[in-house]
Amino acid sequence: MSDSPSELIDARIKELDDWRGELLSRLRALVKEAEPEIVETWKWRGVPVWEHSGIICTGETYKNVVKMTFAKGASLADPSGLFNSSLEGNTRRAIDFHEGEQIDEEALKELVRAGVALNESKAGK
Repeated sequence: MSDSPSELIDARIKELDDWRGELLSRLRALVKEAEPEIVETWKWRGVPVWEHSGIICTGETYKNVVKMTFAKGASLADPSGLFNSSLEGNTRRAIDFHEGEQIDEEALKELVRAGVALNESKAGK
């Protein structure tokens, strides 16, 4: 298997061929806009992962939802209240996006930037 993580993510988006693929593609673009130096990886048998000094978030696709899980989401400020899933844990937080929902793009990019800043602060110690 010689496909790069970015090529595997491209293939997943194409394979979905519905609103989930379009949404995953948009979320991916927003992550990259928020942090141009983000690194795309592919883990756990097929989950797109975005990293910068550690995992920032994942882009999981399910039948009725596209889920963005922030690895250290519980430590991030979420003034816009985007987190709506996995709220009970001590570490992760997630955002479930359903078909047709609007994305608060600026708030999402702020969460990505906050995740990067948190990872960088921990990496520097």
